[in-house]
Amino acid sequence: MHDKIVLAYSGGLDTSVCIQWLKENYSADIIAVTIDLGGDGEQDLDFIREKGLKVGAEKCYVIDAKDEFTDDFLSMAIQANAYYEEDYFLATALGRPLIVKKMIEVAEKENATAIAHGCTGKGNDQVRFDVAAKAMNPEMEIIAPVREWSMSRNEEISYARENGIPIPVDVDSPYSTDVNMWGRSIECGVLEDPWQEPPEEVFEWTEAPEDAPEQAENIEIRFEQGIPVELNGEKMSPANLIKKLNKTAGQHGLGRVDHVENRLVGIKSREIYEGPAAVVILEAHRQLEDLTLTKDLMHYKRRISDKFSELVYNGLWFTPLMESLQSFIESSQKTVTGTVRLKMYRGGMMVTGRKSPFSLYDLGLATYDDNDQFDHQAAEGFIDIWSMPSQVYASVMRKNDQTWIQKKKND
Repeated sequence: MHDKIVLAYSGGLDTSVCIQWLKENYSADIIAVTIDLGGDGEQDLDFIREKGLKVGAEKCYVIDAKDEFTDDFLSMAIQANAYYEEDYFLATALGRPLIVKKMIEVAEKENATAIAHGCTGKGNDQVRFDVAAKAMNPEMEIIAPVREWSMSRNEEISYARENGIPIPVDVDSPYSTDVNMWGRSIECGVLEDPWQEPPEEVFEWTEAPEDAPEQAENIEIRFEQGIPVELNGEKMSPANLIKKLNKTAGQHGLGRVDHVENRLVGIKSREIYEGPAAVVILEAHRQLEDLTLTKDLMHYKRRISDKFSELVYNGLWFTPLMESLQSFIESSQKTVTGTVRLKMYRGGMMVTGRKSPFSLYDLGLATYDDNDQFDHQAAEGFIDIWSMPSQVYASVMRKNDQTWIQKKKND
């Protein structure tokens, strides 16, 4: 048994029920920990603290981790151009290792011997919490009440009502959400049917494209070594830039993602995401890399980025491989400095300009006008060398009465 258990507390249905359930089943003092990762006003932190204490927590920590989240997690994700399965910008997945880090810090400070979370037994977050905790403190026990109690969502709601626990959802509005400054995730209810169009009520940060302004808006984002530092000529911290861009891009209907993804536990899940700043910044950053990275570095980095994104999604932030990938990614960003201009209009965006002091674009080599400096005569020798393996193979095949067409027919 445990004298103290540190619970990751969001104020939502699952974690509110967890406080009472843990007290009943473990006879321990529950220390609730809420981590502020910049929910853009969607989270009332004072209310969450008061609610945690009212529900039965002995203490309730509210920790401001916005700067650490931006500096140590989001900045790396931007430099990596991190997307899981080309659609999901990893907002929730990026927040989990930092939440666990703060939970372990509180647990060690309070001499707690266990931490707990409200993750389900078929989601990704349980893996992210458990693996990160084991990596940071292998001796800390991990308790996952939702895996143990086997209550349905409706049964949880009934349990909460029976125990006087205030909850933010009811049977008619069963959506489950997670939010930080990089994005919102929404699931449950009608969203579990992949054919069902998401109702407008699930969106908080983005206008429907048909309701967005009729006039397009141009913005400029400046990066320094792959980190966004300036919006429309105004210098600001990455956190403030993300916050401002969430509102600006969201007004134009940017950032809605409807994704059927492959969960780590082996099932497919339909998820709705909102991340206006994420989709705009990542596209601008990708375009700046296209301008400033050599071909081989750019192509290889995209393979590294895919692996980085996979590790983030799978909860493997605190691993030697992740540390090594981060070193590569940071090194690749030495010349990714410059400005990208984008036009936003009714759910769509287009990059309309990019410039950098490290630009590898040479107008004299690229142009077709009278200022063309490219040596066209050199192309013939290059083609001969480039095609040498094909020429040798073709000669051998012809000597043996084979050609590509004949070989295909024979196969």
